[in-house]
Amino acid sequence: MSERTIHDSDPKRVLRYPQVQAEDLADWRFFLMRLHARFRTGSFVTGLELVTRITEAAEQADHHPDVVLTYPQVDVDLVSHDVGGVTSRDVALARRISEIAAELGIEAAPREVSTLELALDVPDGDVVKPFWATVLGYDDRPYHQVEDSGGRNNTLWFQEAPDATGEVQQRFHLDIVVPREVAEERVEAAVAAGGTLVTDEHAPAFWVLADAHGNKVCVCTADGRDLAEE
Repeated sequence: MSERTIHDSDPKRVLRYPQVQAEDLADWRFFLMRLHARFRTGSFVTGLELVTRITEAAEQADHHPDVVLTYPQVDVDLVSHDVGGVTSRDVALARRISEIAAELGIEAAPREVSTLELALDVPDGDVVKPFWATVLGYDDRPYHQVEDSGGRNNTLWFQEAPDATGEVQQRFHLDIVVPREVAEERVEAAVAAGGTLVTDEHAPAFWVLADAHGNKVCVCTADGRDLAEE
């Protein structure tokens, strides 16, 4: 039995890198358990036409990609959310999307795709994970990470480093910007999830919190920002 036959016979089987590479999806790149593609549309109208055609194909397949439409391009990610990885369903839809782009005369730009993840060195990821999920409004995920369920913001994952302490080694921090009416609730929930309020001196522009290892994050709003930056 061929690899493709194996894949087609089990639509819930998660494919690994060599198997995805063997599918020869020239427009797509595989990393972080997803297929990624960028199509250079050159205009919003052309991009919308591509997205409309992708929507029709997705409805027919009953399998739906994540799509971002901007003026010069359309970015598409494919993953089978029910199994947390790429399956034959994603491969089939990727091929169809490439066909649609070709029919519309739209070129792919596979060398331009990328994903930025944030990694935080901590002594114990399990200790601080609830705090970061709460303060960022993220979902708790396997593999020592938290994710934005809406896919808008970057994943944060935890690299266990026994000697990493926030006060000594942290060289950057995260700012999470939320609506003004959400801020105090988010701060209180983050403290309840194991965090510490470092200072509210600049509230409501921002509150500074820290996790159990001292790694800091600011909960920010637009309210009072001009005064805080003077």
